[in-house]
Amino acid sequence: MKKLIPPFARRAAAAAPGTSTPGTSAPGASSGAGARLGWLDALRGIAALIVVLHHFDVLRMLPFGGLVWRNLDLGLFGVMLFFIVSGYIIPASLERRGDVRGFWIGRLFRIYPAVIVAFVVSILMLPAGDGSIALLRTNDDLASLVANGLMLQDMLGVINGMNVTWTLCYEMVFYFLVTALFTRNLHRHSAPIAVGFAGAALLVGTTLAPALLLREFFSVRQLLLIVTPLVLVGFWGVLGGNRRATSAGALLLGTVGLVLATLNGRAVAFETLMIFATMFAGTAVYRAQHGMIRRVPALLACGFVLAAGVLVGWLYNRNGIEQHTWTSGWKAWSLAYLAAWVVFGFFFLLRERRFPKPLTWLGAISFSMYLLHIPLMHTIGPPLGVPPMPESTLGRIAWTGIFLGALMLASWLIYRLVELPAQHLGRRVQQAAQRRRPAAAAVPHQRPEAGADDRAADRAPGDRASVSG
Repeated sequence: MKKLIPPFARRAAAAAPGTSTPGTSAPGASSGAGARLGWLDALRGIAALIVVLHHFDVLRMLPFGGLVWRNLDLGLFGVMLFFIVSGYIIPASLERRGDVRGFWIGRLFRIYPAVIVAFVVSILMLPAGDGSIALLRTNDDLASLVANGLMLQDMLGVINGMNVTWTLCYEMVFYFLVTALFTRNLHRHSAPIAVGFAGAALLVGTTLAPALLLREFFSVRQLLLIVTPLVLVGFWGVLGGNRRATSAGALLLGTVGLVLATLNGRAVAFETLMIFATMFAGTAVYRAQHGMIRRVPALLACGFVLAAGVLVGWLYNRNGIEQHTWTSGWKAWSLAYLAAWVVFGFFFLLRERRFPKPLTWLGAISFSMYLLHIPLMHTIGPPLGVPPMPESTLGRIAWTGIFLGALMLASWLIYRLVELPAQHLGRRVQQAAQRRRPAAAAVPHQRPEAGADDRAADRAPGDRASVSG
């Protein structure tokens, strides 16, 4: 049996005195680290607040709200901004660790505890007839529980357990793809992969029917019976620590994710493909910044993705298709997509600066805000007589203040009592697994820069975006 290669992160830490390894450094450990964390947290905070206000119907309260709604969809803007941030930082977390098992343990403890608690709290708060919670409230509760447990429900034809969790499916498939590419030593090809997805979005558009596998070949139960064991076997491989099993498991997960995303997604094809193009373009930005790829090809690739994102809206988001993207028309899609990149680019240019603490604090609690905002709105609204929306300006301001105050308090509590302890437990589990059986680094590669961005990935609620609907 070949001797397992020690995790790359450990080698890199020894080779770079003064740098911090993933999961070990404290936030704000240095001035530079704080600055690098700040712009990402600020982006998440803004994106989360925009998404919350979008679902809050804030545009209905504003005299110019109709104009904004017709020309820029706030939900799409927020979700695409989150996807860019996830694409930027998630692969970096995996590659700095050099440890697929450690990456997945961190991701699972980052996402599942908060989601589970949000489900439990929401089910307890909301009546059975409330449409924002569907977990264990369907005609097939077993399928609902399994598909939502895998976080692939939106690609398995199963109703989202919580109406905002569909985006977690895209995050999960992105993790599958990133892990598969890493173990095959193809992870540096983010730019051409982004171009490939964007080009496919332009070519395919709306010609590829959503949920094709379910329409033509399988029932939901049959598809679940095929996908569930494949995903579990894939997880067994990536969590085992054996080099060959890790590579095989990652390849299996990547294949399943790619097939489901392209052939069985709920959304129209151009939207699904542009989401993955956007995330890989975010990764290309990171690689160009750290000298892992040349900047001109990366810039051209990102420019193509941006142009494709605007163009697919104009080409396809019309003639009824906008009802499936939850936008008002092609302008709402295209300008929202453009705006997400403009805002990301602006913050990227300011990445070395410190950002106001309220913004970075919003970024820290943004995952919980994302999960809780609709259930909480549905819980506290009826006792206050909402809906309908208050007619007076004072009433609307009061309702907005009460809702946002309650949401931020609840999100902070979940963050402090669930998210942070779960992340600490995840790090202990990683360390215990490493002591018991050292994991194999998938591929040798150079570590560009250590420090704050690793912690940013651990804190990323880019694992949680939301879009309209």
